[in-house]
Amino acid sequence: MRLELMRPHQIRDAIARNLPAVLPIGVMEYHGEHMGVGMDLLAVTRVLDRLEREADIVILPPFAYGAASYAVEGPEGTGTLHVDAGRIAPMAEEMFLGLLRIGFRNIHGLIHHQTENFVAGMPTDLAFRFAGRQAVFRFLERDRGEGWWGRSDMQDYYARHDAGTDPFNWVRVHPLMTKDITAAYPFDHAGVGETSLMLALAPEVVEMDRLGENTGWYTETATGATADLGEQGVAAILAHLRTTLAV
Repeated sequence: MRLELMRPHQIRDAIARNLPAVLPIGVMEYHGEHMGVGMDLLAVTRVLDRLEREADIVILPPFAYGAASYAVEGPEGTGTLHVDAGRIAPMAEEMFLGLLRIGFRNIHGLIHHQTENFVAGMPTDLAFRFAGRQAVFRFLERDRGEGWWGRSDMQDYYARHDAGTDPFNWVRVHPLMTKDITAAYPFDHAGVGETSLMLALAPEVVEMDRLGENTGWYTETATGATADLGEQGVAAILAHLRTTLAV
């Protein structure tokens, strides 16, 4: 289900069933001459398209303007569009707070950009992770008042924390590809791994005959990309999402 298409009675039903509400997070970034600049976002949105066919989830309108950085290429003529993470965090916080006020308590951000060391974090995912925490704190103080954590009805907080049912699980951000996935599937930038994902998920944005126009070292392995390899990655990602979202 797409939030923008849902009627209020459907939203209320999704809230009552505590369905996952998933925000696709991406950037516009140069991925070689052979591939679309929206690769990071498309990897998320197209996987969610497939998951939606088999599971009840609410897919939120995607966020496409993350902190791409100019580490790969400058912006001139490449399509890389960088928004500073410091600007993103306040907006993301308001978005999450708004979703909490609507009634969602099972909110997930899903990102595929600079997630090779997700534990430490990179600017875009850190902005959304920080925003989620801030939004929960603001919502709880607004809804329950100051001192909400210290009241007697919260004495089971640590047990709920261990069970993953405390309020700070209301908003979570996840990488599209976990360490277990990248141990078996190539994680790269516009190389064999990402190009294969796009051949499987969005073949219309790949022009393999332009591989010879690439100049970056990071695209050299893309010549080995295949849709079949990409489908292996998609299968692993879907398995991860089924578990993570409990669908």
